Amino acid sequence: MNSSLLDGNYWDERYKNKATGWDIGYASPAIINYAAESITKDASILIPGCGNAYEAKALLDMGFHQITLLDIAPTLVAKVRKEFANSPQIQIVCQDFFQHQGQYDYIIEQTFFCALDPSLRPSYVQQMHTLLKPQGILMGLLFNREFAQQGPPFGGDQTEYQQLFASQFDILQLTDSTNSIPQRQGNELFFELRKK
Repeated sequence: MNSSLLDGNYWDERYKNKATGWDIGYASPAIINYAAESITKDASILIPGCGNAYEAKALLDMGFHQITLLDIAPTLVAKVRKEFANSPQIQIVCQDFFQHQGQYDYIIEQTFFCALDPSLRPSYVQQMHTLLKPQGILMGLLFNREFAQQGPPFGGDQTEYQQLFASQFDILQLTDSTNSIPQRQGNELFFELRKK
């Protein structure tokens, strides 16, 4: 698929039409478990392609207070802003990820990478590197499979991801996820990368 077709209008229409098959309806257990065990409450956190922001709600409930949500779909962003209107701990930005500026301790990846055309993957790696503070962490889940239909989602595998990230990040973890949701069990990798 042409990456220019996966723009804000494309994603806005998906949300307007409720064509959101990736939306599991709750925060990913693998991400929330990691946050509880490894992220300090005062860390600055970015969630790009935040969708309905279930992870942000869970993090807020856990006491995290520097969370930035980023999405390109205006309809979705308006909905999320309304939901978090009384939560000054959460900043919500409607913007193209590749135009975003900021510095974060952690960036959480949850079905954003797989939504991007594969031609954008090197740019994704560079932008993640740019957005992280020194020694910052990019973590989350990646699909460990290919998809028969033309994406999104776009799949990949462990070898591809190692090659993609190794120049910009130390790979701390890139292993089969042990606590994926049932419908993704055996098809996800949990990863933790530290900015070089």
